[in-house]
Amino acid sequence: MKRILFAAAAALALAACTKRAEPIKIAEIKEGTYEPAEWGKVYPLEYELWKKTAEKTPAGKSRYKPGWDTDGKIYDKLSEYPYLALLFKGWGFGIEYNEPRGHWHMLTDVLEIDDSRIKAGGVCLTCKTPYAQELQEKHGKDYFSKPFLEVHSWIPKEHQELGAACIHCHDPADMSLRLRNQFTLGKALGHLGVDQSRLSRQEMRSLVCAQCHVTYVVRKDKDMKSEGVFFPWQHGKFGAIRIEDIIKKIKSDPAHLEWTQEVTGFKLGFLRHPEFELFSNASPHWRAGLACADCHMPYTRVGSTKISDHRVMSPLKKDMKACITCHSQGEGWLRERVYQIQDRTASRLIRAGYATAEAAKLFELANKASAGGKKIDKALYDEARENYEQAFYRVVFIGAENSTGFHHPDETLRVLGDAGSYARKAEGLLRQALAKAGVDAPAKTDLELKKYLENRGKKKLGFDRSMEFKDPYAGRESI
Repeated sequence: MKRILFAAAAALALAACTKRAEPIKIAEIKEGTYEPAEWGKVYPLEYELWKKTAEKTPAGKSRYKPGWDTDGKIYDKLSEYPYLALLFKGWGFGIEYNEPRGHWHMLTDVLEIDDSRIKAGGVCLTCKTPYAQELQEKHGKDYFSKPFLEVHSWIPKEHQELGAACIHCHDPADMSLRLRNQFTLGKALGHLGVDQSRLSRQEMRSLVCAQCHVTYVVRKDKDMKSEGVFFPWQHGKFGAIRIEDIIKKIKSDPAHLEWTQEVTGFKLGFLRHPEFELFSNASPHWRAGLACADCHMPYTRVGSTKISDHRVMSPLKKDMKACITCHSQGEGWLRERVYQIQDRTASRLIRAGYATAEAAKLFELANKASAGGKKIDKALYDEARENYEQAFYRVVFIGAENSTGFHHPDETLRVLGDAGSYARKAEGLLRQALAKAGVDAPAKTDLELKKYLENRGKKKLGFDRSMEFKDPYAGRESI
């Protein structure tokens, strides 16, 4: 009997020792608590790491996404990829378009950027403030259409610079993951037939990121006022949201065309940071069951405690620690592998981008010829325009996606290969139309990039505009 009692006591003691340690709560987090410091009273380690997203990131570890490095520069994408200044002329992105900083700066980056980038109104806050869902519920259409600074003033004063926060991703009752932005991501998942109650925790570890790291469409009314925002996923399915389906949705309704491209005169839609779409489209890591958090928020040890690293940034800047968990080749080999993928992507992107820009300039020539009385074959022109738009959307899709191809290397090269083909086909059709109309088209198109890069508006920025982007594959016969 004594042996039985001793064994039972030992078992209880062992269970007590092996039971998962729960955080010692010194405060309760109430529903609707936006202030991260209040969450930090209960989860101080995560809070301290989250605050580090305000800091400059290590320099020299990321070849294509320097972001906010220790050199103190904010990198200008129009100087890195000059053809974008031509393609985005007539749009706020053609005036100021920067590489992103850390999550801490999500909202301050918008407050500090050129005014042309916030003309769409309050809708620009959707992915920048944890108050977006509350503002949309309270103000309805006014949230989308009222001037940006007016809608911004509706945010409590103490949080008017608060970007991604704890409440974005977590339920304060138990810290489980949840999707706060139901008016965007919630509806988008509904279009895909996804039942949110049946999502796994691993799926949620990507979807909380997909509240912001996605492309979206701002619907316009007849006066070009914003009247809504949605993710263009209606023709896709979960795990297969393709660029073809996104383009199809954008082109299906004139209300989705948000701006007029100055060089061509075309009304176009736009694509923004589609990280989730590219990664979740059957990429190697998605198929292996990984989530965004596995790579960008890997487990880290703080003292004797293991937690998710809330200083969210590229694995390249964390010395590939997340990658080494699964890959045994070591940091050097893994870093070089990433660079190879990104070099290949950058080369294809540059080639497709310049080809698309050349087609745009030929449209400009055709439009001038038509205005001067030349008869441009409509069928050739319309076919060229369709091919041009297909190229444009693909170039913007990969250019806006923040992994430089790494989130899905094969799909990236497929999209850029198609972009180049569409652009060259558009150019060929336009040359036929111009020749048929008796208009001489130069064998080599002058893109006039200096004009587009230097004539961006009044705001003077502290960028190094002498940056010249080097194609790592220039001069090679094949990629």
